[in-house]
Amino acid sequence: MERPKVIFLDAVNTLFGVKGSVGEIYSQIAQEFGVEVSADSLNKTFVQSFKAAPPPMFPNAEEQDIPQREFDWWLGITQKTFEQAGVLQKFADFSTFFSELYIHFGTAEPWFIYPDVLPALVSWRRLGIELGILSNFDSRIYSVLQSLELREFFGSITISTQVGAAKPDSKIFTTALEKHNCLPEAAWHIGDSITEDYHGARAAGLRGIWINRQN
Repeated sequence: MERPKVIFLDAVNTLFGVKGSVGEIYSQIAQEFGVEVSADSLNKTFVQSFKAAPPPMFPNAEEQDIPQREFDWWLGITQKTFEQAGVLQKFADFSTFFSELYIHFGTAEPWFIYPDVLPALVSWRRLGIELGILSNFDSRIYSVLQSLELREFFGSITISTQVGAAKPDSKIFTTALEKHNCLPEAAWHIGDSITEDYHGARAAGLRGIWINRQN
C-alpha cells in the first residue's frame, strides 16, 4: 500500500471518547443543580435527540456568529434530552446548567484518548506523513485537542461548523485537502462512522478506513 501524503482523522470516537457515557456526565452535572435523573435514561434520550438534530453546519452564518450558533445547536439537543427524560421542568435555571455543561465538554475532563492513538500519531509523524482533523464537531475541538496534548500533531483542523458542510458531504473533504495542497487519491481518512467517514471519504476520492470503537 502506497504511503499517503496526508492522513485525516475524525475526532470523537476515533481519537478520543467520552469517559463513562454522555448520560453519566449529564446526570452528574444535573445533580449539582439539584436534579436527579438516571444516566441510562439520559443516554437513551440523548441518542434520540442527537440523531434527530440536523447536522452541525451553518452555511450562511458569518464567521463571528458561528460560536453562538454552535452553542444554540447543542442547547436544542440538550433541552430535548432532558425534556424526553421528563425532568426539564425540574431545573430552576436550565440555561446556567447548560452553560456549565457546554464549557465542561470543551476541556480534557470528560474525554479519554484511545490507547492506540499516540503510538500511531508518533509513528506517522516520524514517517513524514501530514496529519489533519476532519470532524463534524464544533469550535471546542481546538481547546479539547490542546488540553489532551494532541494539538501539536495536526497541521490542519477542518470542522463542519466552520466549513458549512458536514461529512459525508464531499465539500468538507475537499476543503481539508486544499489545506494540504493534496489530491484525494494521496490521502486517507480514518473514522468510526461507516456512512460519514468510510463512505464519505470514498465518495470524495480518498481512501476511507473504518475504525470500530464499539465496546
